[in-house]
Amino acid sequence: MATLVTFHAHPDDECLRTAGVMRKAVEDGHRVVLVVATRGEVGEVPDGFLAEGEKLEDRRVQEAHAAAKILGVERVEFLGYRDSGMMGEATNDDPACFWQADVEAAAAQLAAILREESASVLTVYDDNGDYGHPDHIQVHRVGVRAAELAGTARVFQATFNREFMQRGFDAAVEQGLMPPEARPNPPENVEFGKPEAEITAAVDVTKYVDVKRAAMRAHPSQISEDTFMLAMPDDAFAFAFGTEWYIRAGQGPGITETDLMAGL
Repeated sequence: MATLVTFHAHPDDECLRTAGVMRKAVEDGHRVVLVVATRGEVGEVPDGFLAEGEKLEDRRVQEAHAAAKILGVERVEFLGYRDSGMMGEATNDDPACFWQADVEAAAAQLAAILREESASVLTVYDDNGDYGHPDHIQVHRVGVRAAELAGTARVFQATFNREFMQRGFDAAVEQGLMPPEARPNPPENVEFGKPEAEITAAVDVTKYVDVKRAAMRAHPSQISEDTFMLAMPDDAFAFAFGTEWYIRAGQGPGITETDLMAGL
């Protein structure tokens, strides 16, 4: 048995990026640990969703634990930084936010967990944080440094296959599952994910898409039933979320790995 540590920016990020790999690792007999940098304090939430006096961050922590239970995660840790919000927002300047965190200090926090767990594999995000979100970029920086400090040799950067996603968005618009204006990144200005040529690992998680969808549903403050992710038909969901994509420095060119835990 080996240990997989997945490092994420906010509660719910784990469902969208690494949930399939997490569940696969559990079913293959490995230990899975979820580390989250922030509690998602500045996420958007529908009016009236929270109970009187309830804080969004408290709800999101509860949701993270619920999703983790569905995925089979054995340990959940929060590093305690505040959500930085989207790039360019005033919340980026909050000295307590993750974007303002000292990389060495934050990496030392994560490295301590990696050492405690004798982690064999760590997942972070690509260097652009999928789409330029400050907390996601910081997950990359902090995670890569933490792996260096802890001696965790196998580091995979979770990303999205840019060409695959564009084909999926096109299909969603054509089928009426997504309004054209909601389509991320127009083709002439694509900054979402990474080109397929840079991706080195593609993990087939089709077997786990039902669990992945259930974990998404555990985050109702952020992923409502009418979002396209939950509203799409089962076959469309399996197509869109049945593969998880990663970059491993020093591997490639091209996709050469299909299991993050191979050989462990």
